[in-house]
Amino acid sequence: MRISTNTLFDSGIQKITGLQSDQARLQGQISTGKRFTTPSDDPVAAARVLEISQQKEMNATYANVRTVAKTNLETIEANLTNITNLMVAAQSTLVGAGNGAYSNLERSFVATDLKNSLEALVGMANGKDAYGNYLFSGFKSETAPFTANTTGATYNGDSNVQQLQVDSQRLMDVSVSGSQLFLANGNDVFATLNDIVNLLNTPITDATTQANFSNGLATAITKMQSSVDNIMNVRASVGSKLNELDNLDISGQDRDLQYASSLSDIQDLDYAEALSEFSKNQTIMEAAQKSFSSTAQLSLFDFI
Repeated sequence: MRISTNTLFDSGIQKITGLQSDQARLQGQISTGKRFTTPSDDPVAAARVLEISQQKEMNATYANVRTVAKTNLETIEANLTNITNLMVAAQSTLVGAGNGAYSNLERSFVATDLKNSLEALVGMANGKDAYGNYLFSGFKSETAPFTANTTGATYNGDSNVQQLQVDSQRLMDVSVSGSQLFLANGNDVFATLNDIVNLLNTPITDATTQANFSNGLATAITKMQSSVDNIMNVRASVGSKLNELDNLDISGQDRDLQYASSLSDIQDLDYAEALSEFSKNQTIMEAAQKSFSSTAQLSLFDFI
């Protein structure tokens, strides 16, 4: 086999160029701390990094959505606490109104107290969140859900509830409609309070009016208990969702750590190994350069 001078030069240059390319690659890895700086360096690993990164970003998105969901539900829970306290107090007042020793005037005092409770309840039912949106209007968040009238209050909202995707497999209701809270099962708490106020303001003058009062009071107490139970059930549901969001946050944090660990395993550089390889390549390249320099000064005629 014949070896020309050009062949010797080409071989030496290719060797040195290859070593320089390796050094450049190692320098890039050391400076970035990554095993590969472009997808072409390791296509399979790069594809896996992209996949895990997308999953990690989606996990972060769900975490942000859960923060919004928590804010909504905590605001609702705070309002429901106040509503529950008011309704339980009104319920207690209702029971006390059955005191047979009360005169018509004393019953009118109770009526005034319950009328104030009715007005306060309408105000609470028209509560807003931190952004000025009505909490219990369904999708009509810019419309006050209730308007007081002569029979109690009219509902202006709808029955829709806001839903948020709080995890890959969990779509959660994060709002409560006014109809769900105050008009459940055809039991209108505003009408109940309004009716009992009118009843308490109606003087008892004979056995018929006494019977009407007793029957009306018993009906109002039953309806009020049903309304309180409904509010408590809604509150329990809200509390359960808040607990679920806490658990989803913990799971999400665990997944985030797993994604970060997987990314580190795939793309993070082993500095000790890289520096050792860089030093070894540097020594080889210096030797190759010296060898090539010596060879370049010769020709095949020197060997004849």
